[in-house]
Amino acid sequence: MADSPVLRSGFAAPSTPTLRTRRARWKDGRLLLGVLLVAITALAGAKLLSSADDTTAVWAAKRDLPIGQTLTGDDLTTVNVRFTSDAAAGQYVTADADLKGLIVTRPVTKGQFVPRDAATPKTDSERTELPLSVATGHLPSDTAVGDHVDVWVVTKDAPARMLWTEVRVVQVDQVKGVSGSSARRQVLIALEANDVTKLSATLALLNNGEPVLIRRGS
Repeated sequence: MADSPVLRSGFAAPSTPTLRTRRARWKDGRLLLGVLLVAITALAGAKLLSSADDTTAVWAAKRDLPIGQTLTGDDLTTVNVRFTSDAAAGQYVTADADLKGLIVTRPVTKGQFVPRDAATPKTDSERTELPLSVATGHLPSDTAVGDHVDVWVVTKDAPARMLWTEVRVVQVDQVKGVSGSSARRQVLIALEANDVTKLSATLALLNNGEPVLIRRGS
């Protein structure tokens, strides 16, 4: 039996369509959210680490410190503090300052940060402090604590005379008086032992004249 002729047409047999997996868009969204969460976590961690290092080490009292006590290593401990400003941090003694052997000049309670003016060398603790009422035109307008000045006295009937040289200013009050020549400032100076020996004579000169403060350069 003869084979039946194969009918051919001008068209090829239909091909099987390629199956393509459609991307799940909801998975893209979850991936993006995950990346964002990782980035946020990393930034938060970095900020936390940087803020942890933004502290200042200061001295604090391990026990109550009365006036006149000589400081030792057993009296102090260091504390890391995060201050709100440089001005606040500047009120206390940083831990890199050596306080051993200094004399306590104001009470410091246990746990309190040590203020900058709470301790002084023994020589300073034995100083004599003299208040001077000085006319505003007789001292530099920006005279400040820690400045070293020469103290002169000016009288009407005699040449100006130097009373003390290179004495340290330990306190300066605000301007007192109405205005002009009547305005005065209260200045506290620290005298050494050899300065005190001539105190009586110099006070007599000050009583008859006006003090003038000449600041020494640094």
